[in-house]
Amino acid sequence: MGRYPEADLSQLTVGSVAERTTRVRVEEFARPLDPAAARAVLASLPDQLGARALREIVTRTVAARRERRPVVVMIGGHVIKVGVSPCLIALMERGVISHLAMNGAAAIHDVEIATLGRTSEDVESALHAGRFGMVDETGDFMNAAAGQAASRGEGLGEAYGRALLDAAPPQAAVSLLACAYRLQIPATVHVAIGSDTIHHHPRCDGAALGASSLRDFRILAATLAGARGAVVLNLGSAVIMPEVFLKALSVARNLGADLRDLTTANFDQIQHYRPRVNVLERPTRAAGGHGIALTGHHEILIPLFAAAVLAEL
Repeated sequence: MGRYPEADLSQLTVGSVAERTTRVRVEEFARPLDPAAARAVLASLPDQLGARALREIVTRTVAARRERRPVVVMIGGHVIKVGVSPCLIALMERGVISHLAMNGAAAIHDVEIATLGRTSEDVESALHAGRFGMVDETGDFMNAAAGQAASRGEGLGEAYGRALLDAAPPQAAVSLLACAYRLQIPATVHVAIGSDTIHHHPRCDGAALGASSLRDFRILAATLAGARGAVVLNLGSAVIMPEVFLKALSVARNLGADLRDLTTANFDQIQHYRPRVNVLERPTRAAGGHGIALTGHHEILIPLFAAAVLAEL
């Protein structure tokens, strides 16, 4: 028994999602752009700065796909909330994305969009009312899946995808996790305990969550064993995914991976420290490595990037 008092999470008052105000609805999500239109838009841009960088990462991503090198896409929660999942799913359907990695927040938003068709609560008002993150359905579904992951020897992302397909919710077609499971693409979820709303749900089992997310870390490291000539895209994760990526890449290198010719890119509205050093700079020091920073709104850049890649296939 530890010496310090703990909050009793079994005493939390949770409510139904039907009572929660949300700010994002699936009806607002993107529709993938016609690749021919994307080709025309890209061709119209000047050969300068961000436009040149966008063309370069499109070219390198297409080359990696053609050469059957890994294309790893890492995402933060905001990417789901701005509605670009259909654009990423289009890349998955065409075999461009070979590994999808996300933080816990992204997984929550993905599951809620699939099961409820809406996500993203009003944090400020809910916090002061004592209701922030106190939705029963999301925590119940995701923690049950984590328990199954631990008992079945699955990674957390695989378990979420399987659980979504088994449940067949109305919006499963726009779920990245469900799509990855259906297409047999590794989808890994990298959680920081205490950082996600499902962690204070009464059903949360830290051992199951930790074991299944640690397994996902090993799965990501196994993908990065093929790092030579690979492309790694960080979409909107300022802290968790850059840190996880650096450690997984270190594991891969320790086990013999060749890091030459690795291309990395960071898409974000602001270029933060950790993505810059942990994604763009440190991993690309080997011969032929290259890091590309793209600054802009996800809801504009990602659909354009996805369509431009598809236009070249």
